[in-house]
Amino acid sequence: MRILVVEDEEAIAKGLRFNFEREGYQVDLAADGPTALELYESAQPPIDLVVLDLMLPMMSGYEICRSLRRLDLDIPIMALTARTLSEDKVQAFDSGVDQYMTKPFSLPELLSRVRNLLDKRRRHLDRRSVRPTEDVVRFRDVTVDFGRFELRHQDEVYTMTTREQELLRYFLEHDGVVLSRARLQSDVWKDSPDISSRSIDNFVMRLRRMIEDDSGAPRHLLSVRGTGYRFVREPGSAEQSGDASSSVDG
Repeated sequence: MRILVVEDEEAIAKGLRFNFEREGYQVDLAADGPTALELYESAQPPIDLVVLDLMLPMMSGYEICRSLRRLDLDIPIMALTARTLSEDKVQAFDSGVDQYMTKPFSLPELLSRVRNLLDKRRRHLDRRSVRPTEDVVRFRDVTVDFGRFELRHQDEVYTMTTREQELLRYFLEHDGVVLSRARLQSDVWKDSPDISSRSIDNFVMRLRRMIEDDSGAPRHLLSVRGTGYRFVREPGSAEQSGDASSSVDG
Protein backbone atom coordinates (compact mmCIF):
# COMPACT_ATOMS: atom_id res chain seq x y z
CA MET A 1 0.00 0.00 0.00
CA ARG A 2 1.07 3.63 -0.47
CA ILE A 3 1.94 6.17 2.24
CA LEU A 4 2.39 9.92 1.83
CA VAL A 5 4.73 11.42 4.45
CA VAL A 6 4.37 15.20 4.84
CA GLU A 7 7.41 16.32 6.83
CA ASP A 8 9.77 19.27 6.30
CA GLU A 9 12.64 17.93 8.42
CA GLU A 10 14.63 15.94 5.87
CA ALA A 11 16.25 13.54 8.35
CA ILE A 12 12.91 12.56 9.87
CA ALA A 13 11.27 12.22 6.46
CA LYS A 14 14.03 9.96 5.12
CA GLY A 15 14.00 7.90 8.31
CA LEU A 16 10.25 7.35 8.03
CA ARG A 17 10.55 6.40 4.37
CA PHE A 18 13.34 3.91 5.16
CA ASN A 19 11.32 2.18 7.87
CA PHE A 20 8.04 2.19 5.95
CA GLU A 21 9.74 0.75 2.86
CA ARG A 22 11.25 -2.00 5.02
CA GLU A 23 7.66 -2.92 5.90
CA GLY A 24 6.88 -3.23 2.19
CA TYR A 25 5.02 0.03 1.67
CA GLN A 26 5.46 2.46 -1.21
CA VAL A 27 6.36 5.91 0.15
CA ASP A 28 6.08 9.47 -1.21
CA LEU A 29 7.62 12.48 0.55
CA ALA A 30 6.40 16.08 0.60
CA ALA A 31 7.94 18.96 2.55
CA ASP A 32 5.01 21.38 2.27
CA GLY A 33 1.25 21.50 1.81
CA PRO A 34 0.94 22.36 -1.90
CA THR A 35 3.36 19.59 -2.84
CA ALA A 36 1.52 17.14 -0.60
CA LEU A 37 -1.87 17.92 -2.14
CA GLU A 38 -0.49 17.71 -5.68
CA LEU A 39 1.09 14.33 -4.93
CA TYR A 40 -2.11 13.09 -3.31
CA GLU A 41 -4.27 14.00 -6.31
CA SER A 42 -1.88 12.62 -8.95
CA ALA A 43 -0.63 9.48 -7.18
CA GLN A 44 -1.14 6.21 -9.04
CA PRO A 45 -1.83 3.90 -7.33
CA PRO A 46 -3.72 6.19 -4.94
CA ILE A 47 -2.44 7.14 -1.49
CA ASP A 48 -3.72 4.85 1.28
CA LEU A 49 -2.40 6.71 4.34
CA VAL A 50 -1.07 10.19 5.13
CA VAL A 51 1.48 10.74 7.92
CA LEU A 52 1.38 14.47 8.59
CA ASP A 53 3.49 16.93 10.56
CA LEU A 54 1.51 19.91 11.84
CA MET A 55 4.24 22.58 11.74
CA LEU A 56 5.01 23.05 8.07
CA PRO A 57 5.91 25.91 5.71
CA MET A 58 3.29 27.51 3.44
CA MET A 59 0.34 25.59 4.92
CA SER A 60 -0.17 24.23 8.42
CA GLY A 61 -0.87 20.56 8.92
CA TYR A 62 -4.39 21.49 10.01
CA GLU A 63 -5.04 23.20 6.66
CA ILE A 64 -3.61 20.26 4.75
CA CYS A 65 -5.81 17.87 6.69
CA ARG A 66 -8.95 19.87 5.96
CA SER A 67 -8.02 20.00 2.25
CA LEU A 68 -7.47 16.24 2.18
CA ARG A 69 -10.83 15.67 3.84
CA ARG A 70 -12.50 17.68 1.06
CA LEU A 71 -10.94 15.26 -1.43
CA ASP A 72 -11.59 12.05 0.50
CA LEU A 73 -13.54 11.74 3.73
CA ASP A 74 -12.12 8.26 4.39
CA ILE A 75 -8.36 8.57 3.81
CA PRO A 76 -6.56 7.68 7.09
CA ILE A 77 -4.50 10.61 8.42
CA MET A 78 -2.01 10.33 11.27
CA ALA A 79 -0.56 13.46 12.87
CA LEU A 80 3.10 13.00 13.83
CA THR A 81 4.16 16.18 15.55
CA ALA A 82 6.15 17.85 18.33
CA ARG A 83 2.99 19.65 19.48
CA THR A 84 1.88 18.16 22.79
CA LEU A 85 -0.73 20.60 24.11
CA SER A 86 -4.30 19.44 24.54
CA GLU A 87 -5.62 22.27 22.38
CA ASP A 88 -3.30 21.17 19.53
CA LYS A 89 -4.76 17.68 19.69
CA VAL A 90 -8.31 19.02 19.74
CA GLN A 91 -7.66 21.21 16.70
CA ALA A 92 -6.04 18.29 14.87
CA PHE A 93 -8.96 15.94 15.53
CA ASP A 94 -11.43 18.67 14.61
CA SER A 95 -9.53 19.08 11.30
CA GLY A 96 -9.99 15.39 10.53
CA VAL A 97 -6.96 13.57 11.94
CA ASP A 98 -7.57 9.89 12.79
CA GLN A 99 -4.60 9.33 15.09
CA TYR A 100 -2.16 11.61 16.90
CA MET A 101 1.42 10.76 17.88
CA THR A 102 3.99 13.09 19.41
CA LYS A 103 7.72 13.34 18.72
CA PRO A 104 9.93 11.75 19.83
CA PHE A 105 8.05 8.55 19.09
CA SER A 106 8.46 4.83 19.51
CA LEU A 107 9.10 3.22 16.12
CA PRO A 108 7.38 -0.09 16.99
CA GLU A 109 4.29 1.82 18.16
CA LEU A 110 4.30 3.96 15.02
CA LEU A 111 4.55 0.91 12.75
CA SER A 112 1.78 -0.82 14.69
CA ARG A 113 -0.53 2.17 14.30
CA VAL A 114 0.28 2.38 10.60
CA ARG A 115 -0.54 -1.31 10.13
CA ASN A 116 -3.86 -0.89 11.94
CA LEU A 117 -4.85 2.15 9.89
CA LEU A 118 -3.93 0.45 6.62
CA ASP A 119 -5.81 -2.70 7.60
CA LYS A 120 -8.92 -0.60 8.22
CA ARG A 121 -8.37 1.17 4.91
CA ARG A 122 -8.09 -2.14 3.07
CA ARG A 123 -11.28 -3.49 4.64
CA HIS A 124 -13.11 -0.25 3.88
CA LEU A 125 -12.10 -0.33 0.21
CA ASP A 126 -13.10 -3.99 -0.06
CA ARG A 127 -16.57 -3.17 1.29
CA ARG A 128 -16.97 -0.01 -0.74
CA SER A 129 -15.88 -1.16 -4.16
CA VAL A 130 -18.69 -2.04 -6.54
CA ARG A 131 -17.60 -4.41 -9.27
CA PRO A 132 -20.34 -4.67 -11.91
CA THR A 133 -19.06 -7.75 -13.71
CA GLU A 134 -22.51 -8.53 -15.09
CA ASP A 135 -23.35 -7.45 -18.63
CA VAL A 136 -26.50 -5.59 -17.56
CA VAL A 137 -26.38 -2.96 -14.80
CA ARG A 138 -29.38 -1.00 -13.52
CA PHE A 139 -29.59 2.11 -11.37
CA ARG A 140 -32.67 4.25 -10.90
CA ASP A 141 -34.35 4.45 -14.33
CA VAL A 142 -31.15 3.67 -16.28
CA THR A 143 -30.29 0.25 -17.73
CA VAL A 144 -26.84 -0.33 -19.24
CA ASP A 145 -26.29 -3.39 -21.43
CA PHE A 146 -22.51 -3.57 -21.76
CA GLY A 147 -22.73 -6.58 -24.08
CA ARG A 148 -24.83 -4.63 -26.58
CA PHE A 149 -23.14 -1.23 -26.06
CA GLU A 150 -26.60 0.06 -25.24
CA LEU A 151 -27.95 2.39 -22.57
CA ARG A 152 -31.65 2.88 -21.93
CA HIS A 153 -32.91 5.86 -19.92
CA GLN A 154 -36.68 5.98 -19.58
CA ASP A 155 -37.91 5.84 -23.21
CA GLU A 156 -34.58 6.81 -24.80
CA VAL A 157 -32.08 4.25 -26.11
CA TYR A 158 -28.45 5.25 -26.76
CA THR A 159 -25.68 3.40 -28.53
CA MET A 160 -22.45 3.86 -26.58
CA THR A 161 -18.87 3.97 -27.80
CA THR A 162 -16.24 1.70 -26.27
CA ARG A 163 -14.68 4.60 -24.36
CA GLU A 164 -18.05 5.81 -23.05
CA GLN A 165 -18.70 2.31 -21.75
CA GLU A 166 -15.26 2.09 -20.13
CA LEU A 167 -15.72 5.45 -18.42
CA LEU A 168 -19.22 4.63 -17.16
CA ARG A 169 -18.08 1.21 -15.91
CA TYR A 170 -15.20 2.88 -14.05
CA PHE A 171 -17.61 5.32 -12.39
CA LEU A 172 -19.88 2.44 -11.38
CA GLU A 173 -16.92 0.55 -9.91
CA HIS A 174 -16.01 3.59 -7.80
CA ASP A 175 -19.45 4.64 -6.60
CA GLY A 176 -19.18 7.59 -4.21
CA VAL A 177 -15.41 8.06 -4.66
CA VAL A 178 -13.98 11.45 -5.69
CA LEU A 179 -12.03 10.77 -8.90
CA SER A 180 -9.53 13.32 -10.17
CA ARG A 181 -9.14 13.94 -13.89
CA ALA A 182 -5.55 12.70 -13.60
CA ARG A 183 -6.80 9.41 -12.19
CA LEU A 184 -9.41 9.04 -14.92
CA GLN A 185 -6.79 9.79 -17.57
CA SER A 186 -4.47 7.18 -16.08
CA ASP A 187 -6.95 4.40 -15.37
CA VAL A 188 -9.43 4.80 -18.24
CA TRP A 189 -7.26 6.28 -20.98
CA LYS A 190 -3.96 4.71 -19.82
CA ASP A 191 -2.25 8.13 -19.93
CA SER A 192 -2.86 8.54 -23.63
CA PRO A 193 -1.20 11.78 -24.86
CA ASP A 194 -4.27 12.43 -27.00
CA ILE A 195 -6.58 12.96 -24.02
CA SER A 196 -6.82 16.24 -22.10
CA SER A 197 -8.84 17.44 -19.13
CA ARG A 198 -11.27 19.10 -21.54
CA SER A 199 -11.68 15.81 -23.43
CA ILE A 200 -12.58 14.06 -20.17
CA ASP A 201 -15.10 16.81 -19.40
CA ASN A 202 -16.67 16.30 -22.83
CA PHE A 203 -17.03 12.57 -22.24
CA VAL A 204 -18.67 13.27 -18.89
CA MET A 205 -21.09 15.71 -20.50
CA ARG A 206 -22.08 13.03 -23.03
CA LEU A 207 -22.69 10.52 -20.25
CA ARG A 208 -24.77 13.09 -18.38
CA ARG A 209 -27.00 13.57 -21.41
CA MET A 210 -27.62 9.82 -21.38
CA ILE A 211 -28.17 9.11 -17.68
CA GLU A 212 -29.46 12.32 -16.11
CA ASP A 213 -33.02 13.60 -16.12
CA ASP A 214 -31.54 17.09 -16.43
CA SER A 215 -27.90 17.16 -17.57
CA GLY A 216 -27.61 20.74 -16.34
CA ALA A 217 -28.48 19.69 -12.79
CA PRO A 218 -26.95 16.21 -12.49
CA ARG A 219 -27.74 13.88 -9.60
CA HIS A 220 -25.56 10.89 -10.56
CA LEU A 221 -22.44 12.41 -12.12
CA LEU A 222 -21.38 15.27 -9.87
CA SER A 223 -18.49 17.65 -10.42
CA VAL A 224 -16.12 18.22 -7.53
CA ARG A 225 -14.79 21.71 -8.01
CA GLY A 226 -11.09 21.90 -8.73
CA THR A 227 -10.65 18.11 -8.68
CA GLY A 228 -12.82 15.98 -10.94
CA TYR A 229 -15.99 13.94 -10.51
CA ARG A 230 -17.96 11.77 -8.13
CA PHE A 231 -20.50 9.21 -9.33
CA VAL A 232 -23.50 8.56 -7.06
CA ARG A 233 -25.47 5.46 -7.98
CA GLU A 234 -28.36 6.15 -5.59
CA PRO A 235 -28.57 9.92 -5.13
CA GLY A 236 -30.26 11.51 -2.16
CA SER A 237 -30.36 14.96 -0.62
CA ALA A 238 -27.21 14.24 1.40
CA GLU A 239 -25.22 13.67 -1.77
CA GLN A 240 -25.54 17.28 -2.89
CA SER A 241 -22.70 18.32 -0.59
CA GLY A 242 -20.94 21.63 -0.44
CA ASP A 243 -17.88 20.42 -2.34
CA ALA A 244 -19.91 19.21 -5.30
CA SER A 245 -21.09 21.35 -8.16
CA SER A 246 -23.42 20.58 -11.01
CA SER A 247 -21.32 22.66 -13.38
CA VAL A 248 -18.32 21.22 -15.23
CA ASP A 249 -15.04 22.71 -14.09
CA GLY A 250 -12.62 23.73 -16.77
